[in-house]
Parts: sequence; structure tokens; C-alpha cells
Amino acid sequence: MATLQIKDLHVEIEGKEILKGVNLTVNSGEVHAIMGPNGTGKSTLASALMGHPKYEVTQGSAQLDGVELFDLEVDERARAGLFLAMQYPAEVPGVTNSDFMRTALNAVSEKEIGLIEFAMRYEKQVEELQMRKDLAHRYLNEGFSGGERKRNEILQLKVLRPKFAVLDEIDSGLDVDALRIVGNNVSELVDDTFGCILITHYQRILDYIKPTNVHIMIDGKIVKSGGAELIQKIDQDGYEWLKSELGIDFETGK
Repeated sequence: MATLQIKDLHVEIEGKEILKGVNLTVNSGEVHAIMGPNGTGKSTLASALMGHPKYEVTQGSAQLDGVELFDLEVDERARAGLFLAMQYPAEVPGVTNSDFMRTALNAVSEKEIGLIEFAMRYEKQVEELQMRKDLAHRYLNEGFSGGERKRNEILQLKVLRPKFAVLDEIDSGLDVDALRIVGNNVSELVDDTFGCILITHYQRILDYIKPTNVHIMIDGKIVKSGGAELIQKIDQDGYEWLKSELGIDFETGK
């Protein structure tokens, strides 16, 4: 079993503190959904874990199986077993989708993956995600629709098979059919070798990726954790009930 442990994480961007002491432990086989109003730090958590240079970690730690992620470069974090599915995947003109993924796979693998083995794995995952057959020969995300980009992120996840994935709003921009396909493909990955943090605003993705734990983030902190009952509460009442239950003012975070 693998473990991702985040302790007292504080993160700033351009001198403004966004995360103000996040504590979270995720084990393989678990899906932790993080929900909350806009601007509360959910995407900041994802970017900081993966090493985006704009985000400065000022306090705390994040360890994957005891290895401090913040001591590692971005590529080293990927080799350690961490994956980020981005909210807005970038285009990379001139680099084909298949070349990018084979290079990424070889970068995180102990031995080089041969072309035939890679092609078989790649084509199998493309089929399972019901993606276009010409995908391998297209430049990475260039001309892709929003939904195609999100499926492509999950394609990378399925090809690379990390220990942990941070999925940042993978449901945004997906129609009903694509949401079902993406959700089912992620759900099928969850086992005793893989766990994930799922950042989302909406309940609908959680109909396909069943969370073992649900957390609500307000003003850079996880203020409440529970199970599926929290999803139902949010779906029915939004976040207003937290004002009275926890005594939180959403404007000040206090």
C-alpha cells in the first residue's frame, strides 16, 4: 500500500497566502474528493503538489511513501509516482500525442518500453476511452476540444499508471456521455496500487467515481471531512450551512 501524506501545508502566490495549513492523508485504494466554493485553494493544492513554479511552499510537507515531494523536481515527482490531470491542459505543437506519451512512459519506467509494447498499450487505452483513432498522429492537444483534452489527460493516466493522481476538475467541459466514459475509466484504476485526489465542484462526476472520503475546503483549509453524506448535503444546500455549523464567514475565512 502506498501513502501520500500532506501535513500543515502553507502555500503563497505572489506574496498572498492561499493554503493555510492543509492536512490530508491518502492511501492507495482510496478516492478523496475535495469540494468547496470557488477561490478556496483547491487548484492551488494540485499545482503545489506537482511543483508549479508560481506557487511557493512556505511551510509544511508532502510525502509519498516517506519521500518528501518538495525536495524533488517536477520530473522526479512523476517518477516517484505522482500524476496531475490539469484543469486546462496545454497545447504542444510539433509533438505528436503518441511520441509525448511514449517519452513520458519511458521517463517514469525502470526500463525502456519497446515500440510494439507501447503501441499495444496505447491503442487499448484509446479504445477504452472511445477516442478518435487518428489521435496518435495529432500534435498534443492542438485543435482538441475541451472534452478531448480531458479524455487525453485520462489516457495519459492510464498509460503511465502512477501511484497517485490529482485530478483537477476533470469533469469540466464534458458532456454526459464523455463524463460517464471518463468517470468509469478512472474508477476502474482504483486498487491497492493506486489512489487519487479528485477536485470538483459538481456531484455528477461522483456518480461514476465513488469517493471513499469527502473533504470541504474553505479559505485554504479543509474544514470538514466525511463520506457520501457530505456530497448529498452540498447538493441540497450548497455551502451556506457551513456558516452556521462551523461559524465561518466566507468573505474572511474566519
